[in-house]
Amino acid sequence: QVQLVESGGGLVQAGGSLRLSCAASGRTFGWYHVGWARQAPGKERELVATIRASGGVTVYADSVKGRFTITRDNAKSTVFLQMIGLRPEDTAVYYCAAGSGTWTSLRANGYEHWGQGTQVTVAS
Repeated sequence: QVQLVESGGGLVQAGGSLRLSCAASGRTFGWYHVGWARQAPGKERELVATIRASGGVTVYADSVKGRFTITRDNAKSTVFLQMIGLRPEDTAVYYCAAGSGTWTSLRANGYEHWGQGTQVTVAS
């Protein structure tokens, strides 16, 4: 069982930056694919970035490509989401997710462990 705890959310002005962190329990974190998802009010949760367990391959949703960067530190069982050029439409609760099976890229059905989320608010 993997437990995920997100941190780093907050209020930022449009154009600003934030760095989200997700700390995972368990010593096999390196075996998990990891992703960041977000859910805005009234909208479905969507994965916006993912990094594969092996090889470090990353995939981004078009809405964040070029602005968000996902990285992982397996030694510290932590995954990060660096966000720059933030826009009001990036406002959402951001969730960390981890999956141990076949990597499903940005499809949420491949991630069986989810954190509680951290709020990101971008003011215009």
